[in-house]
Amino acid sequence: MEIDYSHIKVIGFDADDTLWVNETYFRDAELEFAKLLGAYETANKIDQELFKKEMDNLQLYGYGVKAFVLSMVESAIEISNNDISNETLQKILKIGKDMINKPVDLLDDVEEVLKVLSQKYRLILATKGDLLDQERKLEKSGLSDYFHHIEVLSDKKEANYSKLLNHLDIKPTEFLMIGNSLKSDILPLINIKAHAIHVPFHTTWAHEKVSENETNGKHYKTVKRLSEILRFLN
Repeated sequence: MEIDYSHIKVIGFDADDTLWVNETYFRDAELEFAKLLGAYETANKIDQELFKKEMDNLQLYGYGVKAFVLSMVESAIEISNNDISNETLQKILKIGKDMINKPVDLLDDVEEVLKVLSQKYRLILATKGDLLDQERKLEKSGLSDYFHHIEVLSDKKEANYSKLLNHLDIKPTEFLMIGNSLKSDILPLINIKAHAIHVPFHTTWAHEKVSENETNGKHYKTVKRLSEILRFLN
């Protein structure tokens, strides 16, 4: 089914793993965490327990590095049966600080695409995570001038997007979202009658994965790299 983008007036971009690298740093941190706890459990079991703890804490802590660090600390205490040393806890905190201080590495074609599209469309950034961390990354990226509006959402569900579009007086049929996560950036938009283009990243957090049944009958495009969207929009 061919999708008509001629009536699109506003384009939204996800940030993490759409504009710049993010998930790779979490995977590296998980490996480092598993090494620190290696005396207590296998790496696979530690990874499972950490993910379970993140899911348990999601409604309380939300998304982002700080929430991740708190889940690592709680997991370390439980996995070690309260035997974890202060030295190891300090190393866990350092993992989080190192993540926050990572450079912002833009993905291929990002600035070129934003430069072209900003001449024709109103662009907004719609991301989720820790507000301070996302603001810091955006500043480091040097991309803020391309966006008319920047929104850090507590979550990316249909209600969150509907509230954002209503607030900005944007009709769903005139809005296109571009992102790497089917669960967060694509399906919620399709469900509120907006449009979406999927740009997969090579690493996906388990929480963001969806089943084939969830995508059946949903109309959206998938491209291999961001620059391909210019064929539909320019």
